[in-house]
Amino acid sequence: MDLRQLEYFVAVAEEANFTRAADRVHITQSGVSAQIRQFERELGADLFDRSARMVRLTPAGAAALPHARTALAAAQAIRTACDEVNGLVRGRLRIGMVTGCTVTPLFDALASFHRRHPRITIALSEDNSDVLLENVRAGHVDIALAAVAGGMPDGLESMTIVSEGLVAAVPPDHALAERESVPLRRLAAYPLICLPVGTGVRGVLDQACAAAGIRPTVALQATAPDAVLDLAARGLGVAVLSASMTAGHEGVRSVPIEDIDVPAMLALVWRSESIVLRALLPHCRRAFAV
Repeated sequence: MDLRQLEYFVAVAEEANFTRAADRVHITQSGVSAQIRQFERELGADLFDRSARMVRLTPAGAAALPHARTALAAAQAIRTACDEVNGLVRGRLRIGMVTGCTVTPLFDALASFHRRHPRITIALSEDNSDVLLENVRAGHVDIALAAVAGGMPDGLESMTIVSEGLVAAVPPDHALAERESVPLRRLAAYPLICLPVGTGVRGVLDQACAAAGIRPTVALQATAPDAVLDLAARGLGVAVLSASMTAGHEGVRSVPIEDIDVPAMLALVWRSESIVLRALLPHCRRAFAV
């Protein structure tokens, strides 16, 4: 008795036809028939009643079928377990990261993961958040650090890193600098400096403006938050970013924006947990303290 015989037996039982079973297992009908006959001789019992047009299980065949399925499932589980172990030895981890966003804990997580699994190749790519999410869905990247407007995308797993409101960043001598907060409609009277369309922060701003019937003037765009802040510090417009993006920049003051109920979220997003991802995620949770 071998796994090949079990596979052919299950195929004939489920197809109730030797020809269809042969097509399913990709060998000739005579090959299937010969293996089934050999199997029956080894067992000392007929497994199929061949007297009718449709092949039917005998009582012995019906009794053997669930055990054959269990044996094949166990063999597949062994293959899967070995493949997963090999994946941790010789695997590849593809990571996407939002453009211009330096997130030190992610790099810390990758470093500790690399020390634990040095033979896994790590590939890192940057793009806008909407492209990253589509790449995760399509399987082009295994996991992505992406900014999300409002809530996590459907059909994907996620780990929220940051969830916060938007702020207006202006030079200290700007008319908005001493305010405790600024209404969205008043903010829209100024030329704005923003991240590009397709980023999470820009998505939150655009959604809020559309809901309020406001059409702001976006004077300048830059892919890196620091570049957005540097432009604002030089008086070229009001920067709109999330609160944490403005922390530590001495050339601007941050003023919370009113009337925006949807938070800007930064999250790790993935479609399904491979063995490599299951190994990576604990490093991410420790690095981000989540």
